[in-house]
Amino acid sequence: MPRLLFILGLLLFALIVASFGIGRYPVPPDTALAILAAKTLPIAPDWPPEIEAVVLGIRLPRILAALLVGAALTASGASYQGLFRNPMVSPGILGVSAGASLGAALAILLGYGMLGIQVLAFLCGLVAVGTTWLISNGLGRRGDPLLVMVLAGIVVGTLFTAFVSLVKFVADPLNTLPTITFWLMGSLASVELPDLLIAGPPILLGLTVLLAMSWTLNVLCFGDEEARAMGLETGRLRLAIIVSATLVTAAAVAIAGIIGLVGLIVPHLARMLVGPDHRVLLPVSTLLGAGFLLVVDGVARSLFEVEVPLGIVTSIIGAPFFLYLMNQSRKAWT
Repeated sequence: MPRLLFILGLLLFALIVASFGIGRYPVPPDTALAILAAKTLPIAPDWPPEIEAVVLGIRLPRILAALLVGAALTASGASYQGLFRNPMVSPGILGVSAGASLGAALAILLGYGMLGIQVLAFLCGLVAVGTTWLISNGLGRRGDPLLVMVLAGIVVGTLFTAFVSLVKFVADPLNTLPTITFWLMGSLASVELPDLLIAGPPILLGLTVLLAMSWTLNVLCFGDEEARAMGLETGRLRLAIIVSATLVTAAAVAIAGIIGLVGLIVPHLARMLVGPDHRVLLPVSTLLGAGFLLVVDGVARSLFEVEVPLGIVTSIIGAPFFLYLMNQSRKAWT
C-alpha cells in the first residue's frame, strides 16, 4: 500500500499543477508554483499582478474545493457501501443530498449569501439523516435494521426532493429559479477561500474518523453476529461511521451542490485496484476521488466557452463507465 499511495500521491500532485494552467486565462505551471511558493519563500515576483490574482483568488480555492469534495464523496460512498454491504449504495442514500438541496434552495429563495447557503444546506442535510435515523430506530425492530434504514432514507430523500420542487415552484422564474437550478447541477465556480474555512474542518474531521475506522468496516461487512462475536459494539460503531460519512457528504454538498455518481463509481474503481480491504480501499478511494473530481472540473471549465455544471459532466462520464465496471466485476463483490 505505501508504494501505491506514493504513486497516487505523485499523480495527484501532477494533476494539481496541471489544473492551475487550465482555464480561459492560461497560467504556466512553473509560474503558478512560483506564485504559491512566494507566499512562504523570499521570491521576487516577476509576473503580472493579474496572474497572481487568478492563481490565488480563483484557481487555488477551486482546486482545493475539488480535492476536498472529491475525497469526501468517494470516502463516504466507499464507507456506505461497506457498511450496508451493497455496491449500489451512494453517499445520498440516507437523504443527505436531498436535505442539503432543500437547505440551499431555501437559502437562495430567502436571498441569503453564499455563507447562508452553505450553513442552511449543511444543517438540512443533517436534519434529513437524523429523520432517517429516527424512522429506522422506530421500525428497525420489525426487520433487518440496515434494510429499514435504507428504505427510510429513500422515503426521506423523496420527501425532501418534493420540498425542493415546491421551493422551485414558488421561486421567481426570472432570477431565483435559475439560481436554484444551476446550484442543484453542481459547480465549484463560486467557491472562495472563506467557504473552504467553513466546509474544510468537518470534511477533514469526518475523513479522519472514517480512515481510522477502516478496520471496523472490514468486520461489519461480515454481519452483526460475527462483529458481536469479536466483542464489537455494532450499534455505536455503525452510528459513528454513518455520522462521519454524513458529515463529509453534507459539507461537500453545501459548497459544491449535487455532484452525482462520484461516490458510486470511484469506490468501485478503487475496489478493482486493491480489493475489498477497507484499510487500503478507503485511502486509495480518497486519493482517486480527489483526482477524479479535479479532472472533471478541468473538463467542465474548458470544454466549452460557457462552463458546464459538474453534475452534468460526472453523469455523462460516469454512466457508461459504471456500466463498464459492472461488466468487469461479475465475480463476487467481496
